[in-house]
Amino acid sequence: QVQLVESGGGLVQAGGSLRLSCAASGRTFSRRAMGWFRQAPGKEREFVAGISWSGISTYYSDSVKGRFTISRDNAKNTLYLQMNSLKPEDTAVYYCATARGTVVATTGVDYDYWGQGTQVTVSS
Repeated sequence: QVQLVESGGGLVQAGGSLRLSCAASGRTFSRRAMGWFRQAPGKEREFVAGISWSGISTYYSDSVKGRFTISRDNAKNTLYLQMNSLKPEDTAVYYCATARGTVVATTGVDYDYWGQGTQVTVSS
């Protein structure tokens, strides 16, 4: 079992920045790829960013590429998402999740443990 707890969400103006954190506990954290997803009201959950277990490989959705950076600290069992140049369309609940394997995955079915989510609201 893996427990994931997100933090760092909040209200920010367009163009601002936020840093999300995801603290993991339970089973081995460092042997799994991790990812961030988001879900806006009335929309389906979408992949945002993923990182391999080593942290060497990362992948981003086109909508956040160049603005968001995913990283992890395996010694601290923590996943991060640095979000810069935020836009109102980034408003959503953001979830971290552990992948079933060690490589980056971009679909929800490839992830088995999820956090409770943290709200990010970007005002125009």
